[in-house]
Amino acid sequence: MSNQESVWDYPRPPRVEDVNLPIRVVFNGVTIAESIRARRVLETSHPPVYYIPPEDIAMEYLQRVANAQSWCEWKGSAIYYHVQVGDRRAERAAWAYPEPTPGFVSITGYVAFYAGKMDACYVGDEKVEAQPGGFYGGWITSNIIGPFKGGPGTMGW
Repeated sequence: MSNQESVWDYPRPPRVEDVNLPIRVVFNGVTIAESIRARRVLETSHPPVYYIPPEDIAMEYLQRVANAQSWCEWKGSAIYYHVQVGDRRAERAAWAYPEPTPGFVSITGYVAFYAGKMDACYVGDEKVEAQPGGFYGGWITSNIIGPFKGGPGTMGW
């Protein structure tokens, strides 16, 4: 299959690419994000992480998590969001980089979602699988080949 991508061919440090397919995120029966302007970050051993511009997200369903941050050696300091639609809530289900490092300015304020915490996430018409484990937020489509970092025994790769 010519469009297959091995995560082991992705660069380190990571790179940002524009996405040429529609991206959609669904939670509790509501499409909370839909974009044709998303970007993805490609990093060695990880499935792509999709970042969606806030203008293409129903931000009223996202609640900033107070005092929750993490640090990425490449992108800088991330903030987190809970996602709540109706009576369902997903804790720390999305994140963003409000002031990323210079190499990642193109994703400033864009939001990424943990596929495993949403009802469904789509790249084009394909429903994605979540990256193994609970720490990383990559989206696995049928053309992405692993093995992937994130599952048991892979943290030291």
